[in-house]
Amino acid sequence: MAKKSKVVKELKRQELVAKYADKRRELKAAGDYLALQKLPRDSSATRQKNRCTVSGRPRGYLSKFHVSRIVFRGLALQGQIPGITKSSW
Repeated sequence: MAKKSKVVKELKRQELVAKYADKRRELKAAGDYLALQKLPRDSSATRQKNRCTVSGRPRGYLSKFHVSRIVFRGLALQGQIPGITKSSW
């Protein structure tokens, strides 16, 4: 389980990105890079980090399922993810 502070910080980043998305798009189209620099640093979409929705883990993230590899394995073994079965050969 990730630290709660890291998960909350990432949620705040997502809110900032959504808030400033239109303004950033307009400033980039106009070529006003000085105004872009004055926006909050965390309002840039490239600063976002994918995190597991269950555990908050930042590494081993499976984007198709929005969970980490560890949570994915547990859910798959429990049969919670449709169409996923444990392979054996």
